[in-house]
Amino acid sequence: MKILVTGFDPFGGESINPSWEAVKALPDTIENMEIIKLLLPTEFVNSEKVLLAAMAEHAPDAVICCGQAAGRKAVSFERLAINLRDASIADNAGYKPTDEAVKAGEREAYFVTAPVKAMAEAVKSAGIASELSLSAGAFVCNNVLYALLRETFGTETIGGFVHLPLSPQQAEGKNPPLPFMEPEDMTRALEEAIRVLAKA
Repeated sequence: MKILVTGFDPFGGESINPSWEAVKALPDTIENMEIIKLLLPTEFVNSEKVLLAAMAEHAPDAVICCGQAAGRKAVSFERLAINLRDASIADNAGYKPTDEAVKAGEREAYFVTAPVKAMAEAVKSAGIASELSLSAGAFVCNNVLYALLRETFGTETIGGFVHLPLSPQQAEGKNPPLPFMEPEDMTRALEEAIRVLAKA
């Protein structure tokens, strides 16, 4: 199997993005699965282009996208993507959509096809906080997930999204204080979640 795992570059004034830090620290193989790591720009339009180009190039069996979710204290496995762009801040290209569709005239939502319940349980069994989530927001993370699930709809390619807490260096000095997770725990959580795909 080939698993494409993506993370985002920093945005919103941050110097790092824990999603990419966790992804790039993954081993190159997990349970005989080849791990392909991809950095996505935190931009509505270009992130989708980069993702779909990589999928066309590598033809992965599964795609797991990862993103940063400030304020969350657990590794969050998203269950669906909605057809909405509604940003509270501009993306890294300066684009700040309000009440726009990801794809005009298309379906309102897609459910993920990754075995998220089993993945969340595997992470929890490894001693790392995990949860299921019904909202990937309406920023670039949700946009990418919607594009992924739209592209893989009706195919055998597995698609999913994982939101990660802030890293300690990001949370330091925030007022009010925000939860964080150690980088090595985030990488280990992704590794445990990906192992589940070997049995999917």
